[in-house]
Amino acid sequence: MTVGKPLIVQSDLTLLLEVNNPFFETVRDMILRFAELVKSPEHFHTYRITRISLWNASTAGVSAEFILQTMRTYSRYPIPLNVQTFIVEETGKYGRVVLEKRNGQTVLTGDPELVKVIGQLPAIRKLVSNHDSESLLVKESMRGEVKRLLAKHGYPVKDLLGYVQGEYLHVKLKEHLTDDRRFSLRPYQMEAVNAFLSGGDEGGSGVVVLPCGAGKTVVGIAAMAAVKQHTLILVPNVVAVHQWRREILDKCEIPSDWVGEYTTDGKQIKPVLITTYQMLTYQKSNRFPHYERLNEGKWGLIVYDEVHLLPAPVFRLTADLQGTRRLGLTATLVREDGTETEVFSMIGPKKYDLPWKQLEQQGWIAETVCFEVAVPFDETTRTRYLSAAERQKYRIAAENPNKLATIRSLLRLHQKDRVLIIGQYLDQLMQVAADLNVPCISGQTPTKKREDLYEKFRSGELSTLVVSKVANLAVDLPDANVAIQISGSYGSRQEEAQRLGRLLRPNRDGGRSSFYTIVTRDSYEQERAMHRQLFLIEQGYEYQWINAEESFDFTGGAVR
Repeated sequence: MTVGKPLIVQSDLTLLLEVNNPFFETVRDMILRFAELVKSPEHFHTYRITRISLWNASTAGVSAEFILQTMRTYSRYPIPLNVQTFIVEETGKYGRVVLEKRNGQTVLTGDPELVKVIGQLPAIRKLVSNHDSESLLVKESMRGEVKRLLAKHGYPVKDLLGYVQGEYLHVKLKEHLTDDRRFSLRPYQMEAVNAFLSGGDEGGSGVVVLPCGAGKTVVGIAAMAAVKQHTLILVPNVVAVHQWRREILDKCEIPSDWVGEYTTDGKQIKPVLITTYQMLTYQKSNRFPHYERLNEGKWGLIVYDEVHLLPAPVFRLTADLQGTRRLGLTATLVREDGTETEVFSMIGPKKYDLPWKQLEQQGWIAETVCFEVAVPFDETTRTRYLSAAERQKYRIAAENPNKLATIRSLLRLHQKDRVLIIGQYLDQLMQVAADLNVPCISGQTPTKKREDLYEKFRSGELSTLVVSKVANLAVDLPDANVAIQISGSYGSRQEEAQRLGRLLRPNRDGGRSSFYTIVTRDSYEQERAMHRQLFLIEQGYEYQWINAEESFDFTGGAVR
């Protein structure tokens, strides 16, 4: 019997790949080099070709000829002409504009006509000056900003300026037994480090995308051990600073006094230094004193934890810390403001990515079941909702008092589990915590108390915590296996992914985790929940819908 070709190329730049075709894995591995996974349902996976996916492919040496030949070989139907044109044009852009050194000066060069056009762009004109007829002189301090702005205008820059050599760091990964286990890199973690370091003179800058619980911190530590140069690590909060230090000392052979924390509690410069984005961007008298001090260090590697935060204007300053190498770590580059592409220019191309479900199937992250639980309005809240202005309706629905009864029901069903109750609005969280008589952690909670509560949760002294959005990022709670989301940031896909990520570290008993989202039925909140869930649905997760007014039973995270 003749086997049909597995690929369908559509004019909207999407690719449909048949899962049950015998060529599925071969074609999947080929198209992941130049397209991004969008959806992975049962029968057909959907991929999308984008400007950034083609730029990333170009940096990895994937040519337009390879892409088009792959499509022609495996596609059932002819390739639409507009798709062919887009591929040729976008892959051809990388390398047309180059940043390099000439006589000790930083210049932007390349296609003479294109360089001339770039020099006339208002946003670029104030950052450059004429050097000669074929190049522009760039201010050294504006290296990152020039690349960011040019990428925004559709001109990816090939950066050949090279890197400042960092000071040597004597460090290596531990190989002996630690806590009755032998530490070693997982296969995909080793692949991620190798991918980051590959590429010759252009290698060593880029982004690794892995789900929460898959060990992104370990990838950063392994990259540091491979580079063996002084390392600066940027993280979103002080809790993450402490966690990184613990992990480095646990996984590396390095003197403890070589690993420092640069926070409000202490600012000693060490060969391995961990600080927050907020410290780096602190401004006083029109100066950034901490940035200026740290920028004097001879860093060989800068690690950007939760790199998807970088495109926010307050964090752009950090992109100009041009170390020998720049490694971005994130669970998802999704941002609701559409600025994910800026990471390409500020840090580097995406070097490694794995679908969440693939890691789940291999047992590296916990199997997780997602539920949406719909609760009704009470009459008073419904009256407020119907008479409220449009911008107020989401919050009124999100803070629906009827959610408390459902929270109590879920806690009874998960009495033996470790439960996080997560929300957006502090008043709502404080009320829920008071009614349940459990602690609440928010941005107002002192760091010491926050860490004490996290430790009690890890040890089992506390089985339930109420947490605000401070727990979305860089919080290591490996024993959490149930999350109850009671409100969120207006349909943020990134936040949905981060919150599910609190549950993805494998459970000690090997059991499944459960992720509940409680929404008010027939409200704007329920409408936005569909958008929140989109990223995880695209990763292969399914949401089971439950009506809280009906009787329902859960056993081990499954609806019966």
